[in-house]
Amino acid sequence: MNYLLLDTSNKPMSLAVMQDDNVLVEHTTNLKRNHSIQLMPAIQSILQEAGIDKRELDAIVAAKGPGSYTGLRIGVTTAKTLSYALQTKLYGVSSLEALAATLPDLQAGLWIVPVIDARREAVYTGVYYYRNGQLETVLEDQYMTIADLNSYLIESKKDYIFAGNDLEKIKPLLEGKLVETLPQASKMKALIHEPENIHTFHPDYLKLSEAERNWLNNQKS
Repeated sequence: MNYLLLDTSNKPMSLAVMQDDNVLVEHTTNLKRNHSIQLMPAIQSILQEAGIDKRELDAIVAAKGPGSYTGLRIGVTTAKTLSYALQTKLYGVSSLEALAATLPDLQAGLWIVPVIDARREAVYTGVYYYRNGQLETVLEDQYMTIADLNSYLIESKKDYIFAGNDLEKIKPLLEGKLVETLPQASKMKALIHEPENIHTFHPDYLKLSEAERNWLNNQKS
């Protein structure tokens, strides 16, 4: 099977084309660019480099969140549109689990704590660890204050490591070792399960946007 995998859930953009478990081409950029302008040309370019016609794709895999509201909407909408037009399977993968998967199995039982800055001293996070070479979930993806996350991890008395990128603002607040890592779209292939329903597939924001919160507050008042 031929897979197109894409992660635009944050500032970095990662794309990959795979044939079964083999990575044909993978590109990851960490430049501050507009994903809405860059994504489709990047997809066309990577397919051409891989020698795969878009009509030969069997599945589209997209990071579904959490992360940047704009980045997620662009990535998920593009994945849905391509999947519908090309009649392929569509898979969604947690952006946090995909970030955790960029780290190898460093030591038995080590907790991997991917973090995405959610501003105001809060993060999107989850907790994962490797068992028999596969990522297992300890703490489901959620929105947490950094203080609550630190408390949870310290009270667990487990060895853990943070994983993330572009975290200069919150790095001093995280109590533990941090590994800077960029998303790698190819890592999502091992994380897919059941195909998504194209019509009901949507981003997992985990938190209302500021505009949505303001709208709800206005309705209540």
